[in-house]
Amino acid sequence: MALALSGCNRRQSTFATFGEEAAAIDHLALVMTIGAVAVAIGVAALMIWAMRARPGALSLRGGERLILIAGGLLPVLLLLVLLGYSLPVMRPRAVAPADMRIDVTGEQFWWRVGYAPPGGNPVTTANEIRVPVGRTVLFRLRGADVIHSFWIPGLAGKMDMIPGRTNELVVRAVRPGLFRGQCTEFCGLSHALMAFDVVAMEPDAFERWLASQRQPAAATAPATAHVGAALFSRYGCGGCHTVRGTGQDGAIGPDLTHVGGRRTIAAGALPNGEEAIAHFIRYPARTKPGVRMPAFPHMSEADAHAIARYLGDLR
Repeated sequence: MALALSGCNRRQSTFATFGEEAAAIDHLALVMTIGAVAVAIGVAALMIWAMRARPGALSLRGGERLILIAGGLLPVLLLLVLLGYSLPVMRPRAVAPADMRIDVTGEQFWWRVGYAPPGGNPVTTANEIRVPVGRTVLFRLRGADVIHSFWIPGLAGKMDMIPGRTNELVVRAVRPGLFRGQCTEFCGLSHALMAFDVVAMEPDAFERWLASQRQPAAATAPATAHVGAALFSRYGCGGCHTVRGTGQDGAIGPDLTHVGGRRTIAAGALPNGEEAIAHFIRYPARTKPGVRMPAFPHMSEADAHAIARYLGDLR
């Protein structure tokens, strides 16, 4: 068991909890584990005692009484105690109105993220989520194609994302940090490569970040990226991707308006950088089998790197 549990304490940890929901689940898991260990020790002790007992030490009536107590009453009491600990975690909690809403749609094999701040213009991004510390965030979750499952082990429990249905998850980060999220429902060939980052930020820093995300890419891309922008248009990338402020408004793939400011690309499959972007543009299926993005093997390396430099400057 110790060997198995050691695998839970890595980057996608279920032990290091920074959210109220995750802390409640972690406490429940601890109680359940203690209960399971207590049962195992009790059963082992009874087996040892039975093997060491003298033949005929228990009468028939005494044996029946022991079976009734040890095999019936004690398990019922233990299960009732564990149920009492479980119900508060399982029950939807009554919470005050959320401070903000984030809409997340799971698609093969990436995440569409939309911010709907009160009194502000909506913002769309992809594969990276930022939340303010100490504020209640309502996640509205849905699947666009098949069933996905949204899980941020360090902040909250998981929730299924079902096409045609919207599920809700309340998250409240208590400390700043970087967390890894993952799709936990098999959804196709690249299911294991469908991850995302969650960045919990101080409220002031979050507001500044959100304000920067509302700005069009044209205001931040330097003049040196114009060659890449022209190639982005010539190869038809704007048919699937949006880069606000440039006339590229495709809605099929991820929004790339500020893609240069994200830690990773391809839903956590590659680190964000010119080489990785250029490779993914030409041969996306080599990184993510089953991805719907078309390959561009005919594109020269020079053109791919020019587009990659352009995208890397979109911050």
